[in-house]
Amino acid sequence: MSRADDFEELRPLLFAIAYRVLGSVSEAEDAVQDTWLRFSGYEDEPSSTKAFLSAVVTRIAIDELRSARVRREQYVGEWLPEPLIDDPYDDPTRAAELSDSVSTAALLLLERLTPLERAVFVLREVFEFDYPSIASIVGRSAPACRQLAGRARRHMDAGRTRFQADRRARDELAARFFDAVMAGDMDGLRELLAADVQMIGDAGGKAPAWPNRIYGPENVARLLVATVTLVSSIGVTLERHDVNGQPGAILRDRDGRVFNIVSLDVLDGRVQAVRSVINPDKLGHVGPVADAYALLREANDFRRPPA
Repeated sequence: MSRADDFEELRPLLFAIAYRVLGSVSEAEDAVQDTWLRFSGYEDEPSSTKAFLSAVVTRIAIDELRSARVRREQYVGEWLPEPLIDDPYDDPTRAAELSDSVSTAALLLLERLTPLERAVFVLREVFEFDYPSIASIVGRSAPACRQLAGRARRHMDAGRTRFQADRRARDELAARFFDAVMAGDMDGLRELLAADVQMIGDAGGKAPAWPNRIYGPENVARLLVATVTLVSSIGVTLERHDVNGQPGAILRDRDGRVFNIVSLDVLDGRVQAVRSVINPDKLGHVGPVADAYALLREANDFRRPPA
């Protein structure tokens, strides 16, 4: 195979590594593209293409994460990872594990780690690289990488959420949840929400959003029904789709443009968290993006009684 063919075969793995390190689709895609540029200009032939490319993309992602940390500290409102609709990397023997590793909850836990800890954890715990390989990639000794992985694992285990083990039951609950939202069924919706449910929105100061997290079944149900009822009046539709490996939905306007992406955390037969990403900068990789402000103005005008 040609060098380009080798790269394309490994592209899904490279993106999967970069996304888990960065929590951003656009930044991960840039890291993969930069990896190709370095690989295509590399004069020698690496003994292992997979090892070489994995090392390059990880180092690029670590450097990018260090600068991204500064930007995220200045972010307006809640920061959530860019929604991942389809993970290109597939391993049927580890599908559930890979899905959980890309969940929004897991990515938010990874944000607590240093860039080096995060990269080592991803390489070891998610993609099962051995410690000598990881040491070569990150420029540390194998014992130091073991320490980094152990420290990262303790941080992750301390905050990790146990997702619904029965995926069929999880998906059935999510279907009931979205049906209740679309039907405006407050009573049915409240029954599906955990007592400590919370709703988090990421608008980045570039789209309409509530100022703080919303807590409790009554408040979350009321806000969901009111918002969806409002935008449904002007043709916004809800398209069920897994988001970051968990139940979710894409909201689109009447022209098919992306308005919002919602994901759920399901635990013990209840929805524990509802996460909404409406920042247009984080939706473009899914398709053309709607103007959320214009949509809400139109919806409010539609509902306003004539003078």
